[in-house]
Amino acid sequence: MKTLDVINARRTYYAINDQLPVEDTTVVDFVKKATELVPDAFNMKSARAVVVLGDKHKQLWDVIYDAFEGKVPREKIDSFKAGYGTVLYFTDEPTVKALQDQFPAYAGNFPHWAAQAVGMLEFTVWTGLHELGIGASIQHYNPVIDAAVKTLLQLPDEWRLDAQMPFGGIVSEPDPKAAEDINQRVRVIK
Repeated sequence: MKTLDVINARRTYYAINDQLPVEDTTVVDFVKKATELVPDAFNMKSARAVVVLGDKHKQLWDVIYDAFEGKVPREKIDSFKAGYGTVLYFTDEPTVKALQDQFPAYAGNFPHWAAQAVGMLEFTVWTGLHELGIGASIQHYNPVIDAAVKTLLQLPDEWRLDAQMPFGGIVSEPDPKAAEDINQRVRVIK
């Protein structure tokens, strides 16, 4: 596919199941390669991805539900839990801090640049999952869930959770995208 065709095909899938059209090793290998290839400022390498599968995936969404003490509908959480797995995205704060210390003139920019890198990684994986025939969505239950997720998965405290991406087999297609007047968001100046 051409770049814009691939981007256009990527959608938000809420109706997912635990059946993948590929082996889970294909997903893991793709996430690893995407993490390696996505660029970032000063070759910072601050983005982290954790692929959660199997029983841990189910436990993860139960922990997320519990963290909200019932304030998020169970049905919504269960729709993510019904998937095959979840990719969690983090920023490694010590990596960002080390570059801030090394390049003080740019210190204020490194957190912003790290956010750009993790965002590009999220989009790359999301688009790539779709190319593999896998449905996914991006969720932002952090920071409410941060401590519980790190405890469950035994992850470093220094990693800042940025997003959660539940994925799985596609149960149904989302509604068509609404058209927009893109000239409201893109300007051309000559």
